[in-house]
Amino acid sequence: MFRFCAVLLLAAAIPLKAQDYPKGAVTLVIPLAPGDATDTSARAIADELARELKVSIIPVNRPGAGGAVGTESVVKAKPDGNTIILTNNASLVFRSILDPKTASYNPLTDLTPLGLAMRSPSILAVRGDAPYRTFGELVEYAKKNPGGVRIGTAGTGSVGEFCVRTINSLTGAGLVPVPFTGASPGVTALLGGHVEGVVLALGTMTGHLRSGTLQGIVISSKYPDFPDIPTLADLGFSEGLFGIWVAFFAPAGIPAEVTRALVPALERAIKSPAIGTKLKPLGMLMDYAPPEKLLAEIRDEHRRVSEIAAKSGLIK
Repeated sequence: MFRFCAVLLLAAAIPLKAQDYPKGAVTLVIPLAPGDATDTSARAIADELARELKVSIIPVNRPGAGGAVGTESVVKAKPDGNTIILTNNASLVFRSILDPKTASYNPLTDLTPLGLAMRSPSILAVRGDAPYRTFGELVEYAKKNPGGVRIGTAGTGSVGEFCVRTINSLTGAGLVPVPFTGASPGVTALLGGHVEGVVLALGTMTGHLRSGTLQGIVISSKYPDFPDIPTLADLGFSEGLFGIWVAFFAPAGIPAEVTRALVPALERAIKSPAIGTKLKPLGMLMDYAPPEKLLAEIRDEHRRVSEIAAKSGLIK
């Protein structure tokens, strides 16, 4: 009897090996509604990840509260690697700072970063017939017409609003952020002349930019299809616009053995040539970064967003 108990204790003490993971299907939480660019991208990567891990990856949409509902469900999930999430900085960082009652998680401590997957640049665009053709001309015009340059965003506290506030902080332009209920209403308002510009994710405007109906003034990161649109760094500024990034996370506290299996599999899935081909029409670029670089970016963005929100009176 003693030997039997000793064997059981020894077996329990043996750490989980990387090859023991996963033993069954993995749930991939997507904290957004079906059909948007992030959802489509998540499902494409899930197919590649399933091939890498040789198990089913089950995408589950859990939208609500700007992504907080789905994120909270993963924060509270069992930390065994069988539940992961693909989410963006708007819901993970911005939401947790601006609405901590709804998004009560801390992105720096309540989740395990697994890897950055992709980015969608934010772009400040104006109409093709606008009297300003460059960022400098727009800033000069805004200063000469106080309160006269309204910039549409996807909503209060959105990435776009923080881009507008960043520009104002760096230039004193006095641009007026105008929140809409999403990207499409903002573009419609711009085309109708109800605002002078918008700051939105690139994917919502690619067709208008190609046709010349809209022109890009400045972008958060370079995009190969529009190489002539400068970043703030190109223009000599010390800070850039906020873009949209999308990354994989697991609950905090998952075993190191699981991350040793899951992180490389995710890297291979994200870097698959098929993924890059599927992302480009959505205005997304594959931009893999390992967990430690992702965590460093979250820390920096969390600091910047907190500082801007406090200065703007969005938080106390």
